Parts: sequence; structure tokens; C-alpha cells
Amino acid sequence: MAKRGGDDEMVAGAESLRQFTRLSRLLRARDHSKGLNPAQWEALRYLAIANRFSNTPGAMARYLGATKGTTSQTVLSLEKKGLVSKQAKSGDQRQTGLALTDTGLAILKGDALAAFADDIEALKPKMRRRFSRAVSDLLASEIGRLEEPSFGVCNSCRYFREVGNGEASHCMKFSASLSSADEMLICVEHVAR
Repeated sequence: MAKRGGDDEMVAGAESLRQFTRLSRLLRARDHSKGLNPAQWEALRYLAIANRFSNTPGAMARYLGATKGTTSQTVLSLEKKGLVSKQAKSGDQRQTGLALTDTGLAILKGDALAAFADDIEALKPKMRRRFSRAVSDLLASEIGRLEEPSFGVCNSCRYFREVGNGEASHCMKFSASLSSADEMLICVEHVAR
């Protein structure tokens, strides 16, 4: 770790990292529930927020920081459990799209991490904004260091165009219309404005 200020700042940074790492481990430990392991929970959560251009095993592997082999095994397991279905992508039979089944959606409603999301929502507004900003900044630093895609939401992307007049928005990258629900999903091709 680089020393930015006095020893107190160095200790504060190390202590924050220790606490963040422990929190991450405690949250991950919750993911051993309902017959699923942490990788399977992460895959379900990803599919719940990924747009139709990013619901592929390859995009999922990039988002989760997992190997293609691990992702493939996770998808196979979820498919056997009836939580995920596969379908060929229109226009490219080599591409496989993934979707949550009704059972997969139902399992996600009982996600153990929902309680932690409630804890974040319960923070005072100013603290919640600062927390969100700090996490976003740390994530952006790591994404930049690893040269990974940002996976931002469509409506914050430079390819996003709001048409207006009651017409659907548009993705310039894929030359495709976007519903209002699509606008709030994440994309592997996201480029911040």
C-alpha cells in the first residue's frame, strides 16, 4: 500500500481494508443456502441484472471474474436444478443466451443478501451517498487496473439514445430498441459517457 499521508491514514486504510475483506467473507458465507453455493448465487444475481446483450456465459465470466470453465460448470449445475435455461441467440447460433426460469426468479426473492441491502438503505441519506460514491470509486479503480468492462447500466452509456415522444430508447452499439426495463440493466459493452 502506498503511503499517502501520515501514519494514521495508513492505519485507517489498512483497517478499512481488513473490515471490508471480513464483511465480504461474511456476506459470501450467507451464500451457502437453499442448496446453492456462492458461485451459483452470483450467477443468478448476474442474470437478474444483465441485459439481453450480456446474458451469455462469456459475459457472465467477465463480470464475475471467473474462468469460462468455472462459469460453464456453474451454468450446467443451475440448468440441472431448473433455475436457468439456455437458448440460442437470434442471428448467431454459436452464441448461447441464458435466462432465469420462474423457479430461478423465485429463489432470488429469498436471497440472503437482501437483508444487507436493507442495511444500506437504512443508512442516513448523506452516509448512504458517501458509501455509494466510495464503493463506486474503489470499483472503478480496480476495473481500470484490471482493464475490465464497467458493466454499467444502459442509460448511463455513451451508446444510449433516448428517443422521446413515447418511442423506445435505442442502443447505438447494437442498433436495437430498448424498453424502459432494458435501460436499467447492465451491459458488457457499456462505455461511460
